[in-house]
Amino acid sequence: MGLGELPKEYSKAIHGPYDPAIFYGKKDVALGQVKLFELPAWIARRNPSPVSMGRAVSRAYWRWNHKYALPKYCGLTPLIQMTVGLSAAFYLINYSSISHHKNHKYHW
Repeated sequence: MGLGELPKEYSKAIHGPYDPAIFYGKKDVALGQVKLFELPAWIARRNPSPVSMGRAVSRAYWRWNHKYALPKYCGLTPLIQMTVGLSAAFYLINYSSISHHKNHKYHW
């Protein structure tokens, strides 16, 4: 599958219009429904390739986009979520340069 192509599991006759937020592969048990002793087998069924991870991130983005950014009256929710997310990301990126500015009881 190259860039810009639909997934091979997608069929317009069966699924209707293409939605990038839907996984068209074989259905599996949701993570919340997996018993603890079934967890290693469930993880082994996942595809760890970088392409699959990219597709999963893309589906998550489109689900967020459909829920928060694309509705007719979305309000400030997507803006606030992006601001908080970027603030947390930049805090983690700069943590090593920020961490030595702590207030210490004793300054030897």
